[in-house]
Amino acid sequence: MFNFVMMMTLNLPPAELKLVQREGQTQVFDILRRRYIKLTPEEWVRQHFVHFLIHHKGYPEGLLANEVSLSLNSTTKRCDTVLYDQTAQPRMIVEYKAPHIELSQRVFDQISRYNIVLRVPYLIVSNGLQHYCCRIDYEGGRYEFLREIPQYDEL
Repeated sequence: MFNFVMMMTLNLPPAELKLVQREGQTQVFDILRRRYIKLTPEEWVRQHFVHFLIHHKGYPEGLLANEVSLSLNSTTKRCDTVLYDQTAQPRMIVEYKAPHIELSQRVFDQISRYNIVLRVPYLIVSNGLQHYCCRIDYEGGRYEFLREIPQYDEL
């Protein structure tokens, strides 16, 4: 049976997720990795958010990737989701937390460390209930929190 935390309603549009029971665990089909993944509270948020980006914000599925590895200070880290542009340059990093995890300074520090490597103009953090999007102006040395997640054609 599914855990309540994983099945809780998020502050995102409903998504038609494919769920299966395998080897005693619930798995969800990840449309970006094209395979079933163990369903955890964070994965519940990731799958809903990816569907939101694709189906409600117009982000091309082919330009999004989940669990993107990068090397930072001699360690391998994984960005939850990365959006690329048509030339395969990263444009956005999205970091997810489970719904019960507070989006604290620590979460913003984590995504900022990833951005040391990728230098994207957009950062998003979400726990499925709260979402924050930040646009970075590298030339001006400023950043701005946006009221909404931008449509793909607004990036």
